[in-house]
Amino acid sequence: MVFSSVVFIFYFLPIFLACYLTLPFKHAVLLFFSLCFYAYGEVLYTYIMLVSIVLNWALGIFLGAAAEGRSRQVVLAVGVTANLTALCYFKYLGFFHDIAAEIVPSLVSGPRPDVHLPLGISFFTFHAISYLIDVYRRQVPVERSLMYVAVYITMFPQLVAGPIIRFHNIREELHHRRATLAMFTAGIQIFIIGLAQKVLIANTMAVPADAVFDLDPATLAAPVAWLGITCYTLQIFFDFCGYSTMAVGLGLMIGFHFPENFRDPYAASSITDFWRRWHISLSLWFRDYLYIPLGGSRAGPLATYRNLLIVFLLCGLWHGANWTFVVWGLWHGGFLVIERLGVSRLLEACGAVVRHVYVMLVVMVGWVFFRADTIDHALGMLRAMAGWGRLDENAAVLGQFLTPEVDLALLVGVVAATPLMGNAVRWGIEWLSGACGGGVPGRRIADGVYLALIVASFLLAVTSLAAGTYNPFIYYRF
Repeated sequence: MVFSSVVFIFYFLPIFLACYLTLPFKHAVLLFFSLCFYAYGEVLYTYIMLVSIVLNWALGIFLGAAAEGRSRQVVLAVGVTANLTALCYFKYLGFFHDIAAEIVPSLVSGPRPDVHLPLGISFFTFHAISYLIDVYRRQVPVERSLMYVAVYITMFPQLVAGPIIRFHNIREELHHRRATLAMFTAGIQIFIIGLAQKVLIANTMAVPADAVFDLDPATLAAPVAWLGITCYTLQIFFDFCGYSTMAVGLGLMIGFHFPENFRDPYAASSITDFWRRWHISLSLWFRDYLYIPLGGSRAGPLATYRNLLIVFLLCGLWHGANWTFVVWGLWHGGFLVIERLGVSRLLEACGAVVRHVYVMLVVMVGWVFFRADTIDHALGMLRAMAGWGRLDENAAVLGQFLTPEVDLALLVGVVAATPLMGNAVRWGIEWLSGACGGGVPGRRIADGVYLALIVASFLLAVTSLAAGTYNPFIYYRF
C-alpha cells in the first residue's frame, strides 16, 4: 500500500483517523494500523520487522544496564552487526554472489540466490541502528517499553520510505504529544500538497521517462535522450519529495513533527549544497553515524576525502544492490572531493547561472546511472545525450513522447522544483489579501482562495488515481 492510492486515501486513512482520534489507547491503535499497513504489502515477511523490534528493544535494555566500558561496546557491536547482517542477507546476497563468481568462480557454485527483499528493510534497519547508537551515546535514556520501540520502528507514515527519523528527535512526542486542530488541518494541507506532487507531476513524468529508458539507447537522438533524463529528474524528485511531504503531513495529523526531507535541492549552488537539501534525513544519518565516527574532516585532507568516498559508496549501495548505484554514489562522492580541492572557490567566482548549470549537469548525469539497469545501459544513454546515437528509420522522435499532459507537467515541475513556486504562492496570497481590503476580511478571502487551490489539487489527484493512471513509486523498493 502506498499513500498515493485509492485504498489508502478512502479506506485505510479515514478508518485509522477515526479510531486514533476517538479511542484512548493511541499507541496501540497506531501500532496495530502500522502493522496492517505493512502486512498489506508484505504479509509473509512481517516477522522480519517484528524480530527486529524485539531484538533492538532487548539490546537497548542491555545497553542501558551495562556498565561503561567494553561491555557496552560489545552490546552495541552485536546490535549493529545483527541489523546489518539481516540487511545484507536480504538485500545484497545475490550481488555478493555475482562479485564472488567474477573474482573466484571456482569457489562459487550453483545459481544466483533468489532472496526476497522485505519491504522497507533499509529504512527500518537504519531506524533500529540509530536507536541503539543514541542509547549507547546517552543521547536518550533507554526505552524500557516495548510498545514505544515498536511504535517508533513501525510508524506507518515513515515505515517503508522515510524520512529517516532518529529516536532522540521524537522520543518526547512518543511519550507526550497532543494533536491540535491547527496541527491536524495543517497536516491535511501538507498531505494534499505531497499527493499532488506525486500524482500530478511525478506520475506524469514517469510515462515518458520509462518509455525513453526502455528503448535501445543507440536509437535515441540527443533531444529524446535529454527529454528522458529531464523527465526522470523531475519524476524522482516529486516522487520522493511528494511521499516525504505526505509523511510529514500524516505525522502532524497525529501529533508528530517529522523533519523536512527536501529543501529545493535543484536550486543548489554546488554538489555539497545539493546534499544539504536532498534526502536530508539520510544525509544527516550518514554524517552522524558514519562520517563523523570515521573521523570526519578532523584527520587532514586525505582522510577527509577517503571518508567522503566511503560514505557515498555506502550511500549508493544503500539505494540498491547494483553496480549502477555504486557508480552513482562514487560520482557524487567524487564531486564532493573535487569541490574541496578548490572547485568550490571557482564556483563562488562564477555567476549563479553557471553554478546552477554545473549542479544540474552533475546531478542529471548521476541520475542516468541511478535509473539505468546496467552500466552499459547508462553509458549508452550518456552517448545518446552527447549526440552519438544512431539516427535511422527506427529512431525515436521527440513528438511521440510529448502530450499536452506531459508538456504541462514539465512546465509546472520545472517551476515547482525551485523556490519560485512557493514564493509566487506566498506573494499571491499577500497581494490578494491587500487587494481585497487588507485586514481580517482580506486575509479570509486570500485564505479561502488558497483553500480552494488545495481542494482543487486534491480532486485532480484523486480523479487521476481513480482513472487508474500510471502510479509507480521509485523509493518503495528500498
